[in-house]
Amino acid sequence: MDGDSVPYVAGRAVRARDADSGRAHWTYTRPGRRPLALLPARGHALALWSDGLVTDTARGAVRWHRAVPASAPWLAARGGAGVLRLLDPAARMLAVVTPHRVAAYRVADGDLRWTLPAREGCAFDPARSVRRHGVLLLAQPCRAGATPWTAQLVAVDDLGRVTPRRTPLGNELPGSAGKPVARPR
Repeated sequence: MDGDSVPYVAGRAVRARDADSGRAHWTYTRPGRRPLALLPARGHALALWSDGLVTDTARGAVRWHRAVPASAPWLAARGGAGVLRLLDPAARMLAVVTPHRVAAYRVADGDLRWTLPAREGCAFDPARSVRRHGVLLLAQPCRAGATPWTAQLVAVDDLGRVTPRRTPLGNELPGSAGKPVARPR
């Protein structure tokens, strides 16, 4: 978090306190909603709320928020276990994993970078995933008994689904060190 702030969930609020003194730094609430999951990252407090909204909060103010489509009923029944996942060690990309899709957002500004729908007849299981060597392995159990187990695992990273010979787009902020831009005439 910011400096020595430590974010945490307390009842219906996301709060941050000083790591050394325990003194309160800030509080963020949303009337009628409660945080289901909190993922602290350097300079960010990423929270998943009961209505399916994801927020990035710092110093009590929201930097960005994104709605997770058609997720509120599922979240009410299952909670937020495993829904928020960082896709890289530097906390530049956030995956939001729901049964129907995985969406990846650039943490710096909340920009949607890619989505991956679940295969037909299958659903992602956010609580059953593991991160290994920069790759997030997601369980995608399928109803059909004839589906091989290898098709029920999906590997993603900050650039999207990991497949042979892929040529993904980058995730750099506009104007940052990335693809060079022509100079003005």
